[in-house]
Amino acid sequence: MKIRQIICALEDFAPLALQDGYDNAGLQIGLPEDVDATGVLLCLDVTEAVVDEAVSLGCNMVVSHHPLLFHPLKSITGKDFVERVVVKAIKNNITLYAAHTNLDNAPFGVSHRMAKKLGLTHLTWLVPKTGIEGGSGIIGDLPVVCEKDAFVRRVKEVFKVDCVRFNNWNGTQVRRVAVCGGAGAFLLPHAVADHADAFITGEIGYHRFFGHENELLMLEIGHYESEQFTLELFRDIIGKLSPDLPIFDTQIKTNPILYV
Repeated sequence: MKIRQIICALEDFAPLALQDGYDNAGLQIGLPEDVDATGVLLCLDVTEAVVDEAVSLGCNMVVSHHPLLFHPLKSITGKDFVERVVVKAIKNNITLYAAHTNLDNAPFGVSHRMAKKLGLTHLTWLVPKTGIEGGSGIIGDLPVVCEKDAFVRRVKEVFKVDCVRFNNWNGTQVRRVAVCGGAGAFLLPHAVADHADAFITGEIGYHRFFGHENELLMLEIGHYESEQFTLELFRDIIGKLSPDLPIFDTQIKTNPILYV
């Protein structure tokens, strides 16, 4: 199994053309054309510890959701963690690949997986892409109407979170639900326009909680927490290529936000 075959499979599922203009998805470090894959380590974020873990597992490829190289590097001197990861990956012949907003915007991508975990049906894009199949956010229906408090508890259980931030919505029952992995607050107007009873995303922000008490229930579950099932997506895509290819989920907790 060649590394380039893994990259092709990822980009067949989530074409780079689907990424947002600010993004830097795709191959970040490596010369994969004729390199055999010894194993793949899956993660949301690439850190020094993750690269060390890849080395210890005998993996020469790390596939992440968030790109390590998001802003241009003007030097590589090891002054910050990004530069240190670059050095460590190159020294150990580790290929780094990121599937970010292209995976968010792909059919059956990150938001779709969130919707699937919640059991939503009749799924459609909140904002479809023009000229290519894909979009931002997913909206669908719960199989049965759920009381507001019970729905909040269900979200905590499905996403395995200890804390959910939500607004003082005047409604009492939830049926139509919109979701977006990561920082999806920009989709709030679309969720309202599409008559969502609830909107779930990773980040909303303090000021955006104002003024929606008569419109919908807004739930902020954490950026990392909203994207945790991305590793399942990666495993589904890559695992189809070869049953013999070692694939590992990172055991490093890369979420930089702690809760007490």
